[in-house]
Amino acid sequence: MNKNSVSIRRAPIVIPTYQPQSPDKNPMFLERRVYQGSSGRVYPLPCVDRFDETKTDRAYDSLLIENEFIEVLILPELGGRIHAAKDKTNGYDFLYRNEVIKPALIGLAGSWASGGIEFNWPQHHRPSTFMPTDVEIEEHADGSKTIWLSEHDPLCRMKGMHGICLHPGRSVIELKVRAYNRTPFVQTFLWWANVATRVHEGYQSFLPPDVTHVADHAKGSTSTFPHCTGTYYGVNYAERAKSGVPKHERPPAFVPPHCRDGELPPEIARLAEQGYAPNDLTWYANIPVPTS
Repeated sequence: MNKNSVSIRRAPIVIPTYQPQSPDKNPMFLERRVYQGSSGRVYPLPCVDRFDETKTDRAYDSLLIENEFIEVLILPELGGRIHAAKDKTNGYDFLYRNEVIKPALIGLAGSWASGGIEFNWPQHHRPSTFMPTDVEIEEHADGSKTIWLSEHDPLCRMKGMHGICLHPGRSVIELKVRAYNRTPFVQTFLWWANVATRVHEGYQSFLPPDVTHVADHAKGSTSTFPHCTGTYYGVNYAERAKSGVPKHERPPAFVPPHCRDGELPPEIARLAEQGYAPNDLTWYANIPVPTS
């Protein structure tokens, strides 16, 4: 490709997959399953609750958009998700690239896959997260290009689109979002992106400095940020701040300075100087339970 340009290629890509089995033949008009605060009723969508126990190779339609700095792999057949994104300057996958598609029963209509970036509307994890989207490619006067992924929501009859755009000369993925209410009625919805990255016990996350609170899937579960002053996900961080980390909650590999006895290794000492507190939620090692 030419320097300072954006290119798009469309071709099949083979990924080992645990295929969803046939959906339940009975429509879900009434379902008492409460799914992350929302009803389990998904009619007129079919609901899948079983998957093959062995994987087989499956060819997916894919689009690869790239410039001189980054390349982004998109799977329109799986909700238009970004499956992978690579820094071309060093070959590093800066999103978690899943080498196999193994669905779990997390999607509202059943199937859901981990990795990359999952786009969700009008609720999470969206009913069509494992379903195909329409594709349209748009070229812009400044040399940038956008891949639009579009679908209709049969539950509320709305329309949603997300556009993945790269600009020449910039190592940035721009995301454009358009939501349309195709009905005469007021419709409520949320819109969010579920981003996956490969983590380890020395991993630290960063949010803008004006973020003072974080929340789980429900607004009833919130915490101050970055230092938790109460209990979050069943972990008593207030007590941690006073007494340190209980032995049963200490990470096995990346042991924080407040868990060590005696002289600290230089890399750990540097963390101690940076104020690595036992109730600091930015450090992955401080979170002993699965946490949003």
